[in-house]
Amino acid sequence: MKEHVFRLSKGDYLKESLLSYMKDNSISSAVILCAVGSLLELNIRLADAKDYLVSKDHYEIVSLIGTLCNDSCHLHISVSDNKGRVFGGHLENGNIINTTCEVVLGELEEYQLCRAYDESTGYKELQVERKL
Repeated sequence: MKEHVFRLSKGDYLKESLLSYMKDNSISSAVILCAVGSLLELNIRLADAKDYLVSKDHYEIVSLIGTLCNDSCHLHISVSDNKGRVFGGHLENGNIINTTCEVVLGELEEYQLCRAYDESTGYKELQVERKL
């Protein structure tokens, strides 16, 4: 595994910036190892894929986990508000960094990740192949 460490700045879009970093650095498969920072705008899809939490407020990133491949990703985020309440779900586009987000990505060197439509779930699901 090859590590990539970088920082996103105030005003950057979280998900979009992660995918842009992947493309700019020719990374085809990666996992989030660590992400610490804060958001000013929040957009997450809640459990059961029906409702969204969209808010403009100050949030601390408690955790960010998931897989990234080429031009897609599957990321879950948990954030806390100024009262310590925690919210979490599927990271969507439109989450804006407040002050910073320190990111550590692990580039997978032995595996190729991609997504393919799965009729049983109705979503593009993870496909894993071992690189030769």
